[in-house]
Amino acid sequence: MKEEIIEKAKYCLSCPKRPCHDGCPLGNDTMEFIRLIKEGKDKEAYELLCNTTVLQSICGRVCPHEKQCQGKCIRKIKNEAVEIGNLESYIGDLAIENNWKIPKFTSKKIDKKVAVIGAGPSGITCASFLARAGYDVTIFEKHNHLGGLLYHGIPDFRLSKDILEKAINKILELGIKVELEKELGKNLKLEELEKEYDAIYIAIGANVSSKMNIEGENLNGVYGGNELLESNIHPNYINKNVAIIGGGNVAIDTARTVKRLGANKVTIIYRRAMEQMPAERKEIKEAQEEKIDFLFQTNILKIIGSKKVEKIECIKTELKKKENEERLSPVNIEGSNYLLDMDYVIMAVGSKTEKSVLDKLNLELDKWNCIKVDENHQTSNPKIFSGGDVAGNKATVAWAARAGREAANSIIKFLE
Repeated sequence: MKEEIIEKAKYCLSCPKRPCHDGCPLGNDTMEFIRLIKEGKDKEAYELLCNTTVLQSICGRVCPHEKQCQGKCIRKIKNEAVEIGNLESYIGDLAIENNWKIPKFTSKKIDKKVAVIGAGPSGITCASFLARAGYDVTIFEKHNHLGGLLYHGIPDFRLSKDILEKAINKILELGIKVELEKELGKNLKLEELEKEYDAIYIAIGANVSSKMNIEGENLNGVYGGNELLESNIHPNYINKNVAIIGGGNVAIDTARTVKRLGANKVTIIYRRAMEQMPAERKEIKEAQEEKIDFLFQTNILKIIGSKKVEKIECIKTELKKKENEERLSPVNIEGSNYLLDMDYVIMAVGSKTEKSVLDKLNLELDKWNCIKVDENHQTSNPKIFSGGDVAGNKATVAWAARAGREAANSIIKFLE
């Protein structure tokens, strides 16, 4: 294993322009941590990565590396990219195995209390950077486990619960307090937290599946991908045909989960071309190897059935460039309609935060019904900060973690 990792590290050309660094949402010093691995300085590599991230074992496994660091790798021009994700998760796992501590920025305790609501990648990262700076931090989480989408949104075959738990426990060793089964708007009131804490960070995510608002969407047998992954409560798919609508990682994760639960035929329907799918190429390839079907440049018009799903009506699309748009847009091809027999339809076309929860916060929302924040992640209430999906940040683990880190720095400035 060690020899293999050294070889992967030596494959890096140590480019002076560091394009991989530019491709990382967290700004990890990719070239330098790989250089340290080459020299056998694994602990130093870990401590260097800790400057920008506390989720090495996680991001190394689940980030869309092809669209981020590895997508910018110079090696990719003629050959395969450096396996940056594998090298990062190797260092993260080594830190867990050897009990290397996350370095603190100060040994001094600061007499300021911060509440972090939500224990996903954004909340956990924010809490860790605040605790490292000496602040008294408490995480409030609605579930009885930490991790947010890392726990209930990413299946075990992509991220094991064991690795996740160990990575989170390492972060909690910084002295972060935790209160579980505390849900905002229910048994957790924002106005009460305001009285007790000097600052608050809201990172409750966005896990309500968006709807297409098409005919038949309210029939029995239509589900949201986010909700199925979160609850892990599924209908009986044995020998059934299931359609997944969407092209992101939620669509792929849901499809692979459904297939594992015994579905006869699982079809991912995406209205654009494969090259435009937000999901990572590796995930698409693995889904294809698992005999999941893909219908590209196909739109769903309606869901048909008397009480439950029986068929879906699809239509072919062509990609055209619309005025003032750079990206090609899918346009339905008139007369190309056809029907498919289907037992279940799962929507994975995006997600949002429960509007009823947001309405209780008395915070300004933007036009997409996300919490409105400024460049410092500060909301309309100066004492309250927000980031991750609930604030409309880009929906990947690394971008959520970056928002948490930036918010922590803003909170520190605010409290100073």
